[in-house]
Amino acid sequence: MLPLRKAVFPVAGLGTRFLPATKAMPKEMITLVDKPLIQYAVEEARAAGIEEFIFVTSRGKDPLEDHFDIHADLYRTLEERGKLEELEELKKSELSSGQLFFTRQREPLGLGHAIGCARAILGDEPFAVLLPDVVVLSEKPCLAQMAEAYEKTGGNLLAVEDVPRERVSSYGILDVAEERGNLSVVRGMVEKPGVKETPSTLAIIGRYILQPEVLKHLGENKKGAGGEIQLTDAMIPLIGKQPFHGLRFEGKTYDCGDKAGFIEANVAFALQRPDLAALVRNRVRRLVD
Repeated sequence: MLPLRKAVFPVAGLGTRFLPATKAMPKEMITLVDKPLIQYAVEEARAAGIEEFIFVTSRGKDPLEDHFDIHADLYRTLEERGKLEELEELKKSELSSGQLFFTRQREPLGLGHAIGCARAILGDEPFAVLLPDVVVLSEKPCLAQMAEAYEKTGGNLLAVEDVPRERVSSYGILDVAEERGNLSVVRGMVEKPGVKETPSTLAIIGRYILQPEVLKHLGENKKGAGGEIQLTDAMIPLIGKQPFHGLRFEGKTYDCGDKAGFIEANVAFALQRPDLAALVRNRVRRLVD
């Protein structure tokens, strides 16, 4: 079993749900408390041992590349002013030369198409996929939990959680053959099923560990639900041929692609910060009392 070294970040979306904020700024650069969403995803990948970070971008995403670069003038200014704590925090956003890769998704043809755009960089290695819109508040980062499970299961591994039945049409949903503790053996999956057709309420929440064979199926460019090339459809042919599991991870997910979810995430993450928790708690109480 090859080690997990690479991760893909699909960041080509236009962020229309956050207009006008995203008119001139990538939605992944919107700040959650004091860090952009994309940095949370990158830090989660780092904690899982990822060494190569692959961004699938589109026009107007240059700020993403700049964010993970060295900013010598800013560093020098902070050092001269004695702001060493801020300097150290800033350096956490750096990615070394040779770790950072960018490829373009020229048309918005779906998540599967976006992952397929990275196939030349991924080669024949297993890889992780992290959707930056989904953030997970947990003691141990979600992908690190998955990486530990992957060492035992091999194959393909998806982060999953139960969702209300009325919301299954927003997710890829698992058809489960067997439960083994926090692991579900996958028998099949359906992309955005109707309430009556859904095989379960166990939803894929935006974290994947996949084998390179999925790229062959993505290369066929077959359109699925919504007229898009779906990652789910490319995974289905691998079920039964490779190990395939869903992992019920520990943690709370927040959908930051949704305005209400983004606001909720800001409050939740701030309440975990010793420097902010008391202030935020008091101010939220003022608003709701």
